[in-house]
Amino acid sequence: MSDDRQRPGREHQRPAGVSDETVDALGSFSEALEAIEAARGALYTWHRLSGTADLTLGDAVDKLRDAGHDDLADRVERELVGRNVLEGRWSFQTVEEYDDGYYAAFTALEREARETLVGGRRHLFEAEMKEDRRTHGLRHHEATPPAPE
Repeated sequence: MSDDRQRPGREHQRPAGVSDETVDALGSFSEALEAIEAARGALYTWHRLSGTADLTLGDAVDKLRDAGHDDLADRVERELVGRNVLEGRWSFQTVEEYDDGYYAAFTALEREARETLVGGRRHLFEAEMKEDRRTHGLRHHEATPPAPE
């Protein structure tokens, strides 16, 4: 096995002078970012499902009318179809507010912390964990993927 795959790439090596405490703190910040990304994904899922429900509800209104239930169809259409999911908002507005507010602030500060403390390097904590846990020199335990051919 070539020696060039036995060391992490420069982007996953701790810069000189960076303490264990700093790497640990950035590792926790990265872990929090991963939770925010999962929350954002759930928010987009909620947005998608809310929109799908509204469109499907429109189909249900048509079917209620076809079945002769005009009064119920009128009420569902009036009270639910197109209704705000939160006060004054459809789900897309909630997603935009989250993205432009909390998510943007969170990702900007996480990036700034990495830029300031470790030259922008990502996942140093995990990279060092990989170095500690992998079996050096064994196939499928390389530090880096093979170079493109």
